[in-house]
Amino acid sequence: MFLVLNSVGFAQGLADQVQEHLRARIEAAAVPPKIVIHDDLIYSSIVLPQFYEQRVYMPVWSNDKGILVERVDELLRAIRDAYREGLTPADYHLARIETTLQEVRENQAQRKPYNPARLADLDLLLTDAFLVYGAHLLAGRVDPETIDAQWRAYRREADLGQILQKALDSNNIQQSLTNLLPSQPGYARLREKLALYRAIAARGGWLSIPYGPKLRKGDEDERIVLLRKRLAAVGDIALAKVENEAFFDEPLDTALRQFQKRHGLTADGVLGQTTLVALNIPAEQRVRQILVNMERWRWLPQDLGRIHIIVNIANYELDVVENSNEVLTTRVIVGKPYRRTPVFSDKMTYLVINPHWYVPHNIAVKDILPNVKKDPAYLTNNNIKLFAGQGTNEINPLSIDWSQVTESNFKYSLRQDPGVSNALGRMKFMFPNKYNVYIHDTPAKELFKKTERGFSSGCIRIERPIDLAEYVLREDPRWTKDKIIAAINKGEEQTVRLPNAIPVHLLYWTAWTDNDGNLQLRNDIYDRDSVLYEELFEKPPAR
Repeated sequence: MFLVLNSVGFAQGLADQVQEHLRARIEAAAVPPKIVIHDDLIYSSIVLPQFYEQRVYMPVWSNDKGILVERVDELLRAIRDAYREGLTPADYHLARIETTLQEVRENQAQRKPYNPARLADLDLLLTDAFLVYGAHLLAGRVDPETIDAQWRAYRREADLGQILQKALDSNNIQQSLTNLLPSQPGYARLREKLALYRAIAARGGWLSIPYGPKLRKGDEDERIVLLRKRLAAVGDIALAKVENEAFFDEPLDTALRQFQKRHGLTADGVLGQTTLVALNIPAEQRVRQILVNMERWRWLPQDLGRIHIIVNIANYELDVVENSNEVLTTRVIVGKPYRRTPVFSDKMTYLVINPHWYVPHNIAVKDILPNVKKDPAYLTNNNIKLFAGQGTNEINPLSIDWSQVTESNFKYSLRQDPGVSNALGRMKFMFPNKYNVYIHDTPAKELFKKTERGFSSGCIRIERPIDLAEYVLREDPRWTKDKIIAAINKGEEQTVRLPNAIPVHLLYWTAWTDNDGNLQLRNDIYDRDSVLYEELFEKPPAR
């Protein structure tokens, strides 16, 4: 054992010497602390100093006998597993830790005394690795609100210093980190798909299918050979020997329809241009798509609610989930690319039957004003009333010289009365939020037939409003389905409180697995994936 004498003449053990180096390094750092070990910045600038202060700067990863090998190796195994989670082990000082360990072990082999300063460096690197990796597993590597103003995350929180101390006390480093992962089955299933698609990409991915005429069941073409191999690459069809690989047979038709369903396409069994584009997206790009959506899982709260509503914006779909089972699924219409539906969570507390529509100012000046300029009777024909300012004094729209009204001098408010042509339809579902976004009915039912449904100004239009109303009011005996329909037919505006508030989560998933384990992939309609991917592999910010 390597001993020195302290200022009062007592022998000082190795751990005490490392303790002094740790204290000196941390106390000498600026506020907020900035500690650099060679070229590696200690990122956990707040939690790490607090953690060591609570331990009176005693080392974590070594003692009087030297390095605690089993403890260190367990953390290193966990860090290397970061790759499985779609994260980068190098972000957690892996190279610097391995270099420092190698140096310490070489000195030990040569029977040189331990260098307390190097052990202090190692301690800081390992502790920072645990804290930063733990923070990324718990709440994501990227703060979504820094890259998208329309994304409000409700990320999980925990005392990571306390978690590390408990992990040390229980000798369970790796499991303590694993416990920080999202607990929902969807995350684990997506991780399995990441491994599968990475393996496919490592083997060279799949060949592109050349463009050409549409192909369907009964056709014969050399491109069908490539189609068969492409669908087999991800398990949509078994690559069994067939009499004529260039013939579009029944099993291939079934497999192509399955592929189309998994990609949110019209499942018609026709190899057209839209389907061909999806087939030819490289495996590496699909890997990136899975990676960013695993990160989005890490942004979610721990508990979505025993009963909750999920709107997947990229899938144009709403699901009501009860005890992990989908009890209602309906198509929705979401915001246009330039009027995006935001991502956030809140609680639905009431609905309004036969609502008035108080037209937002931006819609009034950008959408309605141009129509009024063309036809001064537009407001009257669409049951929209005009008011001065925000007041209640109704104005005859024909009394206005609309040629002189512009976006900048528009000083009116608009209100559309209840009725069959009301833009909100016959019902709206309210979960008050800063975005003024809600779920509502629509008179434009024909739009639900389209595959891509980004037509709104940010709110969510729902295809089955009565079914949703029946569900959210199911615990109130006064509101059966027949009574809901009767209230609609009266034509009068009526506010109805929900018996229990229901969490609503507006999400943006372009990759997820369904309950059957199938990987679902969707177009990145708001171009959010590429921005997140770039941020996901930047240097981690100090915490």
